[in-house]
Amino acid sequence: MTAIDDSLEPLLGKKSADALADGLGLRTVGDLLRHYPRRYDERGKLTSIASLELDEHATVLADVSKVTRKPMRARRGTMTEVIVTDGTRPLSLVFFTQKIPNLNKLVPGKRGLFAGKVSKFNRTVQLAHPEFQLLDDEDGEQAIASFARKLIPVYPAVSGLPTWSIARCVEQVLQMWDGVVDPLPDDLIKGHNLLDLMSALKLIHLPDSQAAIDEARRRLKWDEALSIQLALAQRRRSAAARPATPSPRRTGGLLDAFDERLPFQLTNGQREIGEVLAEELGGTHPMNRLLQGEVGSGKTLVALRGMLQVVDAGRQAAMLAPTEVLAAQHARSLRDMLGDLATAGELGAPEQATRVVLLTGSMNTAQRRQAMLDIASGTAGIVVGTHALIQDKVSFAELGFVVVDEQHRFGVEQRDALRGKAGDGISPHVLVMTATPIPRTVAMTVYGDLEVSALRELPQGRSPIRSSVVPVAEKPAWLGRAWERIREEVAAGHQAYVVCPRIGDDEDAEPKGGSDQRPPLAVMDVLPKLAEGPLKGLRVDMLHGRMPPEDKDAVMRAFAANDVQVLVATTVIEVGVNVPNATVMVIMDADRFGVSQLHQLRGRVGRGSAAGLCLLVSEIPAGTSTMQRLQAVADTLDGFELAQMDLELRREGDILGAAQSGMKSGLKMLSLLDDLDVIEEARQEAQRVVGEDPDLAEHPGLAQMVREVVDAGRAEYLEKS
Repeated sequence: MTAIDDSLEPLLGKKSADALADGLGLRTVGDLLRHYPRRYDERGKLTSIASLELDEHATVLADVSKVTRKPMRARRGTMTEVIVTDGTRPLSLVFFTQKIPNLNKLVPGKRGLFAGKVSKFNRTVQLAHPEFQLLDDEDGEQAIASFARKLIPVYPAVSGLPTWSIARCVEQVLQMWDGVVDPLPDDLIKGHNLLDLMSALKLIHLPDSQAAIDEARRRLKWDEALSIQLALAQRRRSAAARPATPSPRRTGGLLDAFDERLPFQLTNGQREIGEVLAEELGGTHPMNRLLQGEVGSGKTLVALRGMLQVVDAGRQAAMLAPTEVLAAQHARSLRDMLGDLATAGELGAPEQATRVVLLTGSMNTAQRRQAMLDIASGTAGIVVGTHALIQDKVSFAELGFVVVDEQHRFGVEQRDALRGKAGDGISPHVLVMTATPIPRTVAMTVYGDLEVSALRELPQGRSPIRSSVVPVAEKPAWLGRAWERIREEVAAGHQAYVVCPRIGDDEDAEPKGGSDQRPPLAVMDVLPKLAEGPLKGLRVDMLHGRMPPEDKDAVMRAFAANDVQVLVATTVIEVGVNVPNATVMVIMDADRFGVSQLHQLRGRVGRGSAAGLCLLVSEIPAGTSTMQRLQAVADTLDGFELAQMDLELRREGDILGAAQSGMKSGLKMLSLLDDLDVIEEARQEAQRVVGEDPDLAEHPGLAQMVREVVDAGRAEYLEKS
């Protein structure tokens, strides 16, 4: 019997098996059968050449209409150009050698499959040296027997391994495959009216109708959704089983003193989420909560009130930030908000006061030694830092609460190492914060082991931000007006940001994908042009990630003090930077940034009582999808709406986000955009199954499915995060 994890070589031979392994990483029967078709063409229906995109590896079904051979100018030999058509548009195929099998069979009237990388030469779309398979000769019919069916599977392919070769291998394996033991229990299959796994895998590759494809996809999506939800359900159960030291709210303590001094009222959202945090911090089960919120909604204030409750209970709180700029900004903000309540140990400090300590990798030896001593002795009630906090030498007196800011920028091991500093067998309470609103399906998968809270309401006194697109291609004078607006705001006593996609200097400036588009603008190039041109006379400085930490901190302090009027920066200012006096932002090459990133960036202005203005500068022509995306950002300040739009534009890629762990999840069928119902049903089933069988000991098929679909690296991520 052929098993799902058997090698492909005995079934396909060494040459084909090696080609699949080297080209696509497919080594087992399961690997190949999980390499699903990307689409299906109908026999007799020509693939649209108009839909081809530059730099993609595409396969077209087309007729040969013209063949031309002529000597090459730059070297010996003959170039063959073959024009094929899909009935509406032509496509050029170019061959620079005659030593290609069956090249002489490409004559007008022949129909075939042509596969290669789409490029453009002299404004003509072409495939250079494409692989091809003619459909009306004996070898071709044998090689792609599947084309006798109505629906033709088209597979993700690579150079040297076209779709028809993959289809032939799949059919060969399916003919010899004895099936597989279904991992899903019978009651689940029947209860949700699903296909059995063997039928689903056969129909996804050899369908006889669109209905069959839909049924196969539904079952395969279920497998992927359930595997993730089972892993997350196990994670939630495991986290709940580990005890936490309770930190109940104390009357008359530091938190009460802080609340009494607040010069404003909490928003309803801040108050409601604060009550949830207070209850969970006082419990014996560790809090694991995600706090997502609009830019400027006051997440840091909510986190600080939780930290003060923990300090009142005699424990410590740690805030982990992804960059030194953000860590230093957080430390300053917390001290500013606390005032003399952050001066413990100093003359005249209030009785309830604590101390806020910053720890980063760039500190000198004396600063670092003192910070570590304050942390280890418990003098520091609140510790803010970068990855330096998780080093082995850093020891906490009693860590009770961990706040992770912009958590998507941290690796699994970093978060886990900080969590482990609470002591043997004890878990600290954990609050994960993100200013990037998260669509519901993402929250149920990427953050499925966390309870989710959302802050949508902005604090009173925050001014709205007006956003406008500056279309330089059509209206170049508008860019000059953008610099005038900066001068007007500076004249009124305010400040401005100018954001660029690149740093400059020795950074790689080559455009991606061989595009004709110029390299992205760089801070080091833009700053001198502004300082000597439209912004001459203003105090302009730069900020970027390659500056020494002490220089970054000095620039941010100068900007906060209005000693710097215009800051030309990269996305290092994207999160956490809080300068209420900054009222205008000009984002150069705005088309180079994602939707959520643009929303994050413009959240740096409009943080005070004065109105904010964000100008999105782009040279992209009007009417393009890119300009429509920029206009959509300009038209709404609703981060949750923009997050959904961002998901629709990017699609979902790796469902769990490869950036979280650097590993691929192996999920290929499930869509975060379209499959909310499947994810919700799978989540409910996973909770039921894990509730009855936590280790899946009575469900070996489900346990194996989790191991197969969620690879080893991902499973470790789910366990540690």
